[in-house]
Amino acid sequence: MERPRPITQTAKAIALVAVVLLVTVPFLIIVATSLASTDEVVANGGWVLWPQHPTLRAYHELFDGGIVTHALWVSAGITVVGTAISMACTIGLAYALSRRDVFGGKPVLLLILFTFLFPPGMIPAFLLVKGLHLLNSYGSLVAPVLINVFNLVVLRGFFQSLPDELYEAARLDGAGEWLILRRIVLPLSKAALAVVGLFYAVSYWNAWFYASIYLESDKWPLQQVLRTYVVGGAQLADTGVGDASQVAAPQTIQMAVLVVATVPILVVYPFLQKYFTKGVLTGAIKS
Repeated sequence: MERPRPITQTAKAIALVAVVLLVTVPFLIIVATSLASTDEVVANGGWVLWPQHPTLRAYHELFDGGIVTHALWVSAGITVVGTAISMACTIGLAYALSRRDVFGGKPVLLLILFTFLFPPGMIPAFLLVKGLHLLNSYGSLVAPVLINVFNLVVLRGFFQSLPDELYEAARLDGAGEWLILRRIVLPLSKAALAVVGLFYAVSYWNAWFYASIYLESDKWPLQQVLRTYVVGGAQLADTGVGDASQVAAPQTIQMAVLVVATVPILVVYPFLQKYFTKGVLTGAIKS
């Protein structure tokens, strides 16, 4: 391959820098505004790029036992419990459908793919949740989306890509299906499990639409509170975030809520990055 010309390398560098700035600058503005004092926010018209006197007042207001604190615990609980249950169900079903000798595996797979091609609408989903008596309960955010078809297909394909000799050798040693899954399949599938687990966690953490339909306001997760406060323009008194009379610049509270809702996923991702890298290296070695 020919070495790129200097003008081509310069254009690529400029484009890369532009993309990085487009991604990082808005996030830095959000963080800086959340740390800015009330006077700075008012003086700069609501946005601060670099606070001269940073303060954690907005975060103290958030975690002062109001609705945001409760919503944060709700989102954390739904994400942890929902991801764990969804992963367990998805792994079990994907492993069963990946085995050729499972009775009725192909018809079940076709039914699952049918739901992927023709998903139910909002009204059937609401009637299902109502029929299961899950209205105004946190189970309504987990049960209807317990297994994602795309994640199921990804795991099934990965399980099928494992050599059949591993399964045969384990069965010759007297291992059952549960032992094969736990001791052979899962350790070799860490990369795929990390990706699917991240998909589920992000989905549960960002859930707000169904929460607005199925839950009362006192049970809302963080994303729904964020949407109501930032997008809907709710006042501090309406959301239970501190005392509205003591905060002259609600933009700091808005940005602080946005940071709290975004940072957890950004913190989790680096710990899963190593599994993505291992998956790439494993695929290269197999080939």
